[in-house]
Amino acid sequence: MIPIVYNIRSVTRRPVSTALTALGVGLVVAVFIGMLALANGFSAALAKTGSDKNAIILRKGADSELSSGLGREVVSIISASPHVATTAEKRPLVSPEVYVLIPLAKSFDTTQVANVVVRGVSDQAWEVRSNVRVTEGQRFTSGRPQVCVGKRLVQRFPHTGIGQTLHFAGRDRTVTCHFSAAGSAFESEIWGENEQFMPAFRGDVFQSITFRLNDPHAFDDARRALQDDKRMTVDVHRESEFYAQQSQLLGRILSFLAVMITAIMAVGAVFGAINTMYAAIASRAPEIGVLLTLGFRPASVLVSFLAESAFIAAIGGLLGCLFALPLNGIVTSTTNWSSFSEIAFSFRVTPLLLAFGLIFAVVMGIVGGFFPALRAARLQVVQALR
Repeated sequence: MIPIVYNIRSVTRRPVSTALTALGVGLVVAVFIGMLALANGFSAALAKTGSDKNAIILRKGADSELSSGLGREVVSIISASPHVATTAEKRPLVSPEVYVLIPLAKSFDTTQVANVVVRGVSDQAWEVRSNVRVTEGQRFTSGRPQVCVGKRLVQRFPHTGIGQTLHFAGRDRTVTCHFSAAGSAFESEIWGENEQFMPAFRGDVFQSITFRLNDPHAFDDARRALQDDKRMTVDVHRESEFYAQQSQLLGRILSFLAVMITAIMAVGAVFGAINTMYAAIASRAPEIGVLLTLGFRPASVLVSFLAESAFIAAIGGLLGCLFALPLNGIVTSTTNWSSFSEIAFSFRVTPLLLAFGLIFAVVMGIVGGFFPALRAARLQVVQALR
Protein backbone atom coordinates (compact mmCIF):
# COMPACT_ATOMS: atom_id res chain seq x y z
CA MET A 1 0.00 0.00 0.00
CA ILE A 2 1.12 3.54 -0.75
CA PRO A 3 1.94 5.39 2.54
CA ILE A 4 -0.84 7.80 3.57
CA VAL A 5 1.76 10.47 4.26
CA TYR A 6 2.24 10.74 0.49
CA ASN A 7 -1.39 11.83 0.07
CA ILE A 8 -1.23 14.27 2.99
CA ARG A 9 1.85 15.97 1.55
CA SER A 10 0.18 16.09 -1.86
CA VAL A 11 -2.84 17.87 -0.36
CA THR A 12 -0.63 20.56 1.15
CA ARG A 13 0.87 21.27 -2.28
CA ARG A 14 -2.56 22.50 -3.50
CA PRO A 15 -3.82 24.66 -0.61
CA VAL A 16 -6.26 26.84 -2.58
CA SER A 17 -8.16 24.10 -4.46
CA THR A 18 -8.13 21.86 -1.39
CA ALA A 19 -9.50 24.65 0.82
CA LEU A 20 -12.28 25.51 -1.65
CA THR A 21 -13.31 21.86 -2.00
CA ALA A 22 -13.29 21.36 1.76
CA LEU A 23 -15.30 24.55 2.24
CA GLY A 24 -17.94 23.38 -0.24
CA VAL A 25 -18.26 20.06 1.55
CA GLY A 26 -18.36 21.88 4.89
CA LEU A 27 -21.27 24.08 3.84
CA VAL A 28 -23.26 21.07 2.69
CA VAL A 29 -22.58 19.28 5.97
CA ALA A 30 -23.57 22.39 7.97
CA VAL A 31 -26.92 22.60 6.16
CA PHE A 32 -27.43 18.85 6.62
CA ILE A 33 -26.78 19.02 10.37
CA GLY A 34 -28.83 22.21 10.73
CA MET A 35 -31.92 20.72 9.12
CA LEU A 36 -31.66 17.53 11.18
CA ALA A 37 -31.09 19.62 14.32
CA LEU A 38 -34.33 21.45 13.53
CA ALA A 39 -36.28 18.19 13.25
CA ASN A 40 -34.48 16.79 16.29
CA GLY A 41 -35.33 19.86 18.40
CA PHE A 42 -39.00 19.75 17.44
CA SER A 43 -39.28 16.05 18.25
CA ALA A 44 -37.43 16.51 21.53
CA ALA A 45 -39.73 19.35 22.60
CA LEU A 46 -42.83 17.19 22.20
CA ALA A 47 -41.13 14.11 23.66
CA LYS A 48 -40.32 16.09 26.81
CA THR A 49 -43.95 17.19 27.09
CA GLY A 50 -45.21 13.80 28.22
CA SER A 51 -44.24 11.66 31.19
CA ASP A 52 -44.12 7.86 31.48
CA LYS A 53 -45.82 8.25 34.87
CA ASN A 54 -48.91 9.90 33.38
CA ALA A 55 -51.78 8.79 31.17
CA ILE A 56 -53.93 11.02 29.00
CA ILE A 57 -57.56 10.26 28.12
CA LEU A 58 -59.33 11.46 24.96
CA ARG A 59 -62.70 10.78 23.44
CA LYS A 60 -62.65 7.47 21.56
CA GLY A 61 -61.39 8.00 18.00
CA ALA A 62 -59.91 11.47 18.66
CA ASP A 63 -56.34 11.81 17.37
CA SER A 64 -55.59 15.05 19.22
CA GLU A 65 -56.81 17.10 22.15
CA LEU A 66 -58.32 19.63 19.75
CA SER A 67 -60.84 17.10 18.39
CA SER A 68 -61.74 15.52 21.73
CA GLY A 69 -64.60 16.17 24.15
CA LEU A 70 -65.29 14.61 27.56
CA GLY A 71 -68.11 15.27 30.01
CA ARG A 72 -67.87 15.83 33.75
CA GLU A 73 -69.13 12.33 34.48
CA VAL A 74 -65.97 10.92 32.87
CA VAL A 75 -63.86 12.96 35.29
CA SER A 76 -65.75 11.45 38.23
CA ILE A 77 -65.26 7.90 36.93
CA ILE A 78 -61.55 8.43 36.34
CA SER A 79 -61.05 10.04 39.76
CA ALA A 80 -62.54 6.96 41.45
CA SER A 81 -60.33 4.51 39.56
CA PRO A 82 -57.81 2.51 41.64
CA HIS A 83 -55.24 3.06 38.87
CA VAL A 84 -55.03 6.79 39.72
CA ALA A 85 -52.37 7.96 42.18
CA THR A 86 -53.40 10.16 45.10
CA THR A 87 -51.79 12.88 47.19
CA ALA A 88 -50.98 12.58 50.88
CA GLU A 89 -54.45 14.03 51.52
CA LYS A 90 -55.99 11.24 49.41
CA ARG A 91 -56.93 13.60 46.59
CA PRO A 92 -56.75 11.93 43.15
CA LEU A 93 -54.03 13.32 40.91
CA VAL A 94 -56.40 14.00 38.02
CA SER A 95 -56.37 17.11 35.84
CA PRO A 96 -59.37 17.66 33.52
CA GLU A 97 -58.27 20.17 30.92
CA VAL A 98 -59.72 22.52 28.32
CA TYR A 99 -57.66 22.83 25.12
CA VAL A 100 -58.36 25.62 22.61
CA LEU A 101 -56.50 27.82 20.14
CA ILE A 102 -56.59 31.62 20.09
CA PRO A 103 -55.06 34.05 17.56
CA LEU A 104 -52.37 36.12 19.24
CA ALA A 105 -50.51 39.03 17.66
CA LYS A 106 -46.75 38.61 17.47
CA SER A 107 -46.12 42.34 17.46
CA PHE A 108 -47.80 45.51 18.60
CA ASP A 109 -48.94 46.42 15.07
CA THR A 110 -50.87 43.09 14.90
CA THR A 111 -49.70 42.36 11.35
CA GLN A 112 -48.43 38.91 12.35
CA VAL A 113 -50.81 36.54 14.11
CA ALA A 114 -50.18 33.00 15.33
CA ASN A 115 -52.39 30.32 16.84
CA VAL A 116 -51.47 29.83 20.49
CA VAL A 117 -52.67 27.04 22.78
CA VAL A 118 -54.77 28.10 25.76
CA ARG A 119 -55.06 25.29 28.30
CA GLY A 120 -57.55 25.35 31.13
CA VAL A 121 -56.20 23.33 34.05
CA SER A 122 -57.12 22.39 37.59
CA ASP A 123 -55.03 22.89 40.72
CA GLN A 124 -53.84 19.28 40.43
CA ALA A 125 -52.24 19.99 37.04
CA TRP A 126 -49.17 21.48 38.73
CA GLU A 127 -48.64 18.20 40.60
CA VAL A 128 -49.56 15.88 37.73
CA ARG A 129 -47.15 17.73 35.42
CA SER A 130 -43.99 17.43 37.47
CA ASN A 131 -41.84 19.16 34.86
CA VAL A 132 -43.77 22.47 35.09
CA ARG A 133 -42.22 25.10 37.37
CA VAL A 134 -43.25 28.70 38.08
CA THR A 135 -40.21 30.85 37.30
CA GLU A 136 -41.66 34.29 38.01
CA GLY A 137 -44.77 35.57 39.78
CA GLN A 138 -47.49 33.46 41.38
CA ARG A 139 -50.06 31.01 40.08
CA PHE A 140 -53.44 32.32 39.00
CA THR A 141 -56.14 32.55 41.65
CA SER A 142 -59.28 30.47 41.29
CA GLY A 143 -62.30 32.52 40.23
CA ARG A 144 -60.28 35.43 38.84
CA PRO A 145 -59.50 36.29 35.20
CA GLN A 146 -55.81 35.45 35.51
CA VAL A 147 -53.41 33.36 33.44
CA CYS A 148 -49.86 32.00 33.48
CA VAL A 149 -47.72 32.23 30.34
CA GLY A 150 -45.05 29.79 29.15
CA LYS A 151 -41.60 31.33 28.98
CA ARG A 152 -41.20 30.71 25.24
CA LEU A 153 -44.25 32.90 24.54
CA VAL A 154 -42.84 35.72 26.66
CA GLN A 155 -39.91 36.04 24.29
CA ARG A 156 -42.06 36.38 21.16
CA PHE A 157 -45.42 37.97 22.04
CA PRO A 158 -46.28 41.38 23.52
CA HIS A 159 -48.44 41.92 26.62
CA THR A 160 -47.15 38.71 28.22
CA GLY A 161 -45.14 40.27 31.06
CA ILE A 162 -46.12 39.92 34.71
CA GLY A 163 -48.98 42.32 35.46
CA GLN A 164 -49.80 42.91 31.80
CA THR A 165 -53.14 42.03 30.23
CA LEU A 166 -54.08 39.65 27.43
CA HIS A 167 -57.49 40.02 25.79
CA PHE A 168 -59.21 36.88 24.52
CA ALA A 169 -62.55 35.13 24.85
CA GLY A 170 -64.29 38.47 25.33
CA ARG A 171 -62.43 39.73 28.39
CA ASP A 172 -59.09 40.95 29.73
CA ARG A 173 -56.95 38.44 31.62
CA THR A 174 -54.03 39.45 33.83
CA VAL A 175 -50.72 37.62 33.55
CA THR A 176 -49.69 36.54 37.06
CA CYS A 177 -46.80 34.18 36.38
CA HIS A 178 -44.37 32.72 33.89
CA PHE A 179 -43.53 29.02 33.91
CA SER A 180 -40.98 26.64 32.43
CA ALA A 181 -41.45 22.99 31.51
CA ALA A 182 -38.00 21.55 30.79
CA GLY A 183 -38.08 22.79 27.19
CA SER A 184 -41.34 21.00 26.37
CA ALA A 185 -44.31 22.20 24.32
CA PHE A 186 -46.04 23.44 27.49
CA GLU A 187 -43.70 26.43 27.38
CA SER A 188 -45.59 27.59 24.27
CA GLU A 189 -48.97 27.60 26.05
CA ILE A 190 -51.12 29.90 28.18
CA TRP A 191 -52.60 28.30 31.28
CA GLY A 192 -55.68 29.40 33.17
CA GLU A 193 -58.47 27.94 35.30
CA ASN A 194 -60.48 25.33 33.41
CA GLU A 195 -63.81 26.31 34.99
CA GLN A 196 -63.44 29.82 33.57
CA PHE A 197 -62.40 28.68 30.11
CA MET A 198 -65.14 26.06 29.64
CA PRO A 199 -68.13 28.42 29.26
CA ALA A 200 -66.05 30.91 27.28
CA PHE A 201 -64.83 28.43 24.65
CA ARG A 202 -66.17 24.91 24.27
CA GLY A 203 -69.18 24.60 26.56
CA ASP A 204 -69.49 22.16 29.44
CA VAL A 205 -66.87 19.68 28.19
CA PHE A 206 -63.20 19.01 28.72
CA GLN A 207 -60.85 18.13 25.86
CA SER A 208 -58.60 15.78 27.80
CA ILE A 209 -58.02 14.28 31.23
CA THR A 210 -54.48 13.65 32.44
CA PHE A 211 -53.78 11.61 35.56
CA ARG A 212 -50.79 10.23 37.42
CA LEU A 213 -50.61 6.45 37.27
CA ASN A 214 -50.65 4.66 40.61
CA ASP A 215 -48.24 2.14 39.09
CA PRO A 216 -46.53 3.29 35.86
CA HIS A 217 -45.64 -0.31 35.04
CA ALA A 218 -49.32 -1.29 35.13
CA PHE A 219 -50.34 1.09 32.33
CA ASP A 220 -51.70 -1.73 30.14
CA ASP A 221 -53.99 -2.85 32.95
CA ALA A 222 -55.19 0.70 33.52
CA ARG A 223 -55.86 1.23 29.82
CA ARG A 224 -57.75 -2.02 29.51
CA ALA A 225 -59.90 -1.32 32.57
CA LEU A 226 -60.81 2.23 31.55
CA GLN A 227 -61.44 1.49 27.87
CA ASP A 228 -63.63 -1.48 28.76
CA ASP A 229 -65.76 0.59 31.17
CA LYS A 230 -69.23 0.77 29.53
CA ARG A 231 -70.02 4.07 31.22
CA MET A 232 -67.68 5.97 28.92
CA THR A 233 -66.15 5.72 25.44
CA VAL A 234 -62.54 6.79 25.71
CA ASP A 235 -59.05 6.06 24.46
CA VAL A 236 -56.22 5.93 26.99
CA HIS A 237 -52.64 6.78 25.99
CA ARG A 238 -49.40 6.86 27.89
CA GLU A 239 -48.65 10.58 27.92
CA SER A 240 -45.06 10.32 26.72
CA GLU A 241 -46.07 8.15 23.74
CA PHE A 242 -49.01 10.39 22.87
CA TYR A 243 -46.94 13.58 22.57
CA ALA A 244 -44.11 11.78 20.79
CA GLN A 245 -46.62 10.59 18.21
CA GLN A 246 -47.80 14.17 17.72
CA SER A 247 -44.33 15.08 16.43
CA GLN A 248 -44.03 12.30 13.85
CA LEU A 249 -45.67 14.05 10.88
CA LEU A 250 -43.70 17.31 10.99
CA GLY A 251 -40.56 15.48 12.09
CA ARG A 252 -40.71 13.28 9.00
CA ILE A 253 -41.31 16.29 6.75
CA LEU A 254 -38.31 18.14 8.20
CA SER A 255 -36.12 15.06 7.85
CA PHE A 256 -37.26 14.60 4.25
CA LEU A 257 -36.47 18.24 3.48
CA ALA A 258 -33.05 17.83 5.10
CA VAL A 259 -32.26 14.90 2.82
CA MET A 260 -33.62 16.55 -0.34
CA ILE A 261 -31.94 19.93 0.15
CA THR A 262 -28.59 18.49 1.11
CA ALA A 263 -28.77 15.94 -1.72
CA ILE A 264 -29.07 18.78 -4.22
CA MET A 265 -26.21 20.68 -2.59
CA ALA A 266 -24.15 17.51 -2.31
CA VAL A 267 -24.15 17.15 -6.11
CA GLY A 268 -22.25 20.44 -6.36
CA ALA A 269 -19.83 19.39 -3.62
CA VAL A 270 -19.19 16.05 -5.33
CA PHE A 271 -18.44 17.75 -8.64
CA GLY A 272 -16.05 20.05 -6.78
CA ALA A 273 -14.23 17.02 -5.40
CA ILE A 274 -14.15 15.43 -8.89
CA ASN A 275 -12.59 18.54 -10.44
CA THR A 276 -10.03 18.80 -7.65
CA MET A 277 -8.96 15.17 -7.97
CA TYR A 278 -8.86 15.22 -11.78
CA ALA A 279 -6.61 18.29 -11.63
CA ALA A 280 -4.42 16.55 -9.07
CA ILE A 281 -4.06 13.45 -11.25
CA ALA A 282 -3.28 15.51 -14.36
CA SER A 283 -0.48 17.34 -12.57
CA ARG A 284 0.89 14.20 -10.89
CA ALA A 285 0.82 11.79 -13.83
CA PRO A 286 4.63 11.31 -13.74
CA GLU A 287 4.41 10.52 -10.01
CA ILE A 288 1.76 7.88 -10.71
CA GLY A 289 4.02 6.39 -13.40
CA VAL A 290 6.91 6.21 -10.93
CA LEU A 291 4.66 4.50 -8.34
CA LEU A 292 3.60 1.90 -10.88
CA THR A 293 7.21 1.42 -11.96
CA LEU A 294 8.26 0.82 -8.34
CA GLY A 295 5.82 -2.07 -8.19
CA PHE A 296 2.74 -0.58 -6.58
CA ARG A 297 -0.34 -2.22 -8.00
CA PRO A 298 -3.14 -0.24 -9.75
CA ALA A 299 -5.45 -1.21 -6.87
CA SER A 300 -3.06 0.51 -4.44
CA VAL A 301 -3.12 3.66 -6.59
CA LEU A 302 -6.93 3.55 -6.62
CA VAL A 303 -7.15 3.22 -2.82
CA SER A 304 -4.51 5.92 -2.33
CA PHE A 305 -6.37 8.55 -4.34
CA LEU A 306 -9.70 7.56 -2.80
CA ALA A 307 -8.14 8.06 0.63
CA GLU A 308 -6.85 11.47 -0.45
CA SER A 309 -10.30 12.54 -1.62
CA ALA A 310 -11.87 11.21 1.59
CA PHE A 311 -9.25 13.09 3.63
CA ILE A 312 -10.13 16.39 1.95
CA ALA A 313 -13.84 15.70 2.51
CA ALA A 314 -13.21 14.83 6.16
CA ILE A 315 -11.59 18.24 6.64
CA GLY A 316 -14.73 19.75 5.10
CA GLY A 317 -16.87 17.62 7.40
CA LEU A 318 -15.05 18.94 10.45
CA LEU A 319 -15.55 22.49 9.19
CA GLY A 320 -19.26 21.77 8.67
CA CYS A 321 -19.57 20.49 12.23
CA LEU A 322 -17.92 23.66 13.51
CA PHE A 323 -20.28 25.80 11.39
CA ALA A 324 -23.31 23.93 12.78
CA LEU A 325 -22.36 24.03 16.46
CA PRO A 326 -23.49 27.66 17.03
CA LEU A 327 -27.02 26.60 15.97
CA ASN A 328 -27.39 24.50 19.11
CA GLY A 329 -29.87 26.14 21.50
CA ILE A 330 -31.17 28.77 19.06
CA VAL A 331 -34.92 29.15 19.60
CA THR A 332 -37.26 29.07 16.63
CA SER A 333 -40.92 28.29 16.11
CA THR A 334 -43.14 26.47 13.65
CA THR A 335 -46.68 25.20 13.33
CA ASN A 336 -47.45 21.85 14.91
CA TRP A 337 -49.54 20.23 12.17
CA SER A 338 -51.20 17.91 14.65
CA SER A 339 -52.80 20.79 16.58
CA PHE A 340 -52.33 23.72 14.12
CA SER A 341 -50.76 25.74 16.92
CA GLU A 342 -47.41 27.48 17.08
CA ILE A 343 -44.73 25.73 19.08
CA ALA A 344 -41.34 27.15 20.02
CA PHE A 345 -38.31 24.88 20.35
CA SER A 346 -34.53 24.95 20.15
CA PHE A 347 -32.17 23.59 17.52
CA ARG A 348 -30.68 20.44 19.00
CA VAL A 349 -27.23 19.54 17.68
CA THR A 350 -26.21 16.22 19.23
CA PRO A 351 -22.96 14.21 18.97
CA LEU A 352 -24.87 11.68 16.87
CA LEU A 353 -25.83 14.37 14.32
CA LEU A 354 -22.21 15.55 14.17
CA ALA A 355 -21.11 11.95 13.53
CA PHE A 356 -23.71 11.63 10.76
CA GLY A 357 -22.43 14.87 9.20
CA LEU A 358 -18.83 13.65 9.26
CA ILE A 359 -19.79 10.29 7.72
CA PHE A 360 -21.82 12.11 5.06
CA ALA A 361 -18.78 14.23 4.20
CA VAL A 362 -16.51 11.19 3.83
CA VAL A 363 -19.09 9.49 1.61
CA MET A 364 -19.20 12.58 -0.62
CA GLY A 365 -15.40 12.51 -0.82
CA ILE A 366 -15.32 8.84 -1.80
CA VAL A 367 -18.04 9.30 -4.43
CA GLY A 368 -16.34 12.38 -5.83
CA GLY A 369 -12.91 10.78 -5.88
CA PHE A 370 -13.82 7.38 -7.29
CA PHE A 371 -13.71 8.13 -11.03
CA PRO A 372 -10.55 10.26 -10.84
CA ALA A 373 -8.90 7.53 -8.73
CA LEU A 374 -10.01 4.90 -11.25
CA ARG A 375 -8.45 6.93 -14.03
CA ALA A 376 -5.20 7.18 -12.08
CA ALA A 377 -5.17 3.41 -11.55
CA ARG A 378 -5.66 2.77 -15.28
CA LEU A 379 -2.83 5.03 -16.44
CA GLN A 380 -0.22 3.26 -18.59
CA VAL A 381 3.32 3.59 -17.25
CA VAL A 382 4.77 4.82 -20.54
CA GLN A 383 1.98 7.35 -21.01
CA ALA A 384 2.30 8.57 -17.41
CA LEU A 385 6.05 9.08 -17.65
CA ARG A 386 5.92 10.76 -21.03
